[in-house]
Amino acid sequence: MMDQRTATEIGGAALVARAHALIGEHLRDVERIFQEELSSRHPFVQEVLGHLAGYRGKRLRPMLVLLSGMACGGVDHAHHVIAAVIEMIHTATLVHDDVLDEATTRRHVATVNSRWSNETSVLLGDYLFTHAFHLTSRLGDAHLCRVIGRATNIVCEGEMSQVGDRGNLYLTEEQYLDIIEAKTAELCAVSCELGSRCSGSPEATSSALDGYGRALGIAFQIADDLLDVVGTERQTGKTLGSDLQKQKLTLPLIYVLSQAAPAQAERVRELLSHPDGGTREQVLILLESSGAIDYARSRATEYTVAARQKLACLPDSPAKQLMEEMAEFVVIRSA
Repeated sequence: MMDQRTATEIGGAALVARAHALIGEHLRDVERIFQEELSSRHPFVQEVLGHLAGYRGKRLRPMLVLLSGMACGGVDHAHHVIAAVIEMIHTATLVHDDVLDEATTRRHVATVNSRWSNETSVLLGDYLFTHAFHLTSRLGDAHLCRVIGRATNIVCEGEMSQVGDRGNLYLTEEQYLDIIEAKTAELCAVSCELGSRCSGSPEATSSALDGYGRALGIAFQIADDLLDVVGTERQTGKTLGSDLQKQKLTLPLIYVLSQAAPAQAERVRELLSHPDGGTREQVLILLESSGAIDYARSRATEYTVAARQKLACLPDSPAKQLMEEMAEFVVIRSA
């Protein structure tokens, strides 16, 4: 009998396959731009850039740009460039994240910091950020440059806020949501907003698509944080337990600490203050018995419902249907 995890993997693969059937030609144009732009005459730089091919995932954010554009009327070269730009920015954040988390694998591939060094990772991330800005400027649209620049600034601010709150075992749900909206949801929001705007949509439609991407991004990050505790390395393709090791509170733990009696909450904080090899297993037992996992999934589901509602302004189309299903899948994948 097929288990839940296998069924989820098959469902995700089917969703990606349908997206590729609809926008595959456009995704290939995005990938071509990404590869052509990120090339260097210096052998070492080119070697590191080449490593990114196995580092990146399903291209969620480029898909959001293209699907939003298609749902709003059509896709052209500007969409391809913006999708490549956002993928560069996202990849830069992954490279820097792996340094912050001291991660050794991502998508079953050695991280840049583990294969080379932290110095290489920092410089590669800087290279990706700056090239993304350079590429955006070549579109000759000051508004696009401002939106991309502001979004990147918000992402970095969110990452810095998260670093500042490491070890803060009294973090509230509101503070957590503020952090993930900045570090994850902002880039999803701008992907959808600019996908819509580049198709000539009115301001109200672009704003609604921004809201869709923002809610989707929050749901995605809640589910991703949940996978750090309940997932497997086969399922995620990256080092697990890094949030616990770095004393980063995520929604399930915030829920446990807010619901527990004071004495029990202090015992949990003591466990989190001195994480070791067995901490993840102990925390998982605690989360399962307290209802924290179900709570986190229910909150993620609330955001997926909100995301789908933002699409009501769009006419029915294959692109809109895929966007609705993507919102649902970000939660299902954590099951």
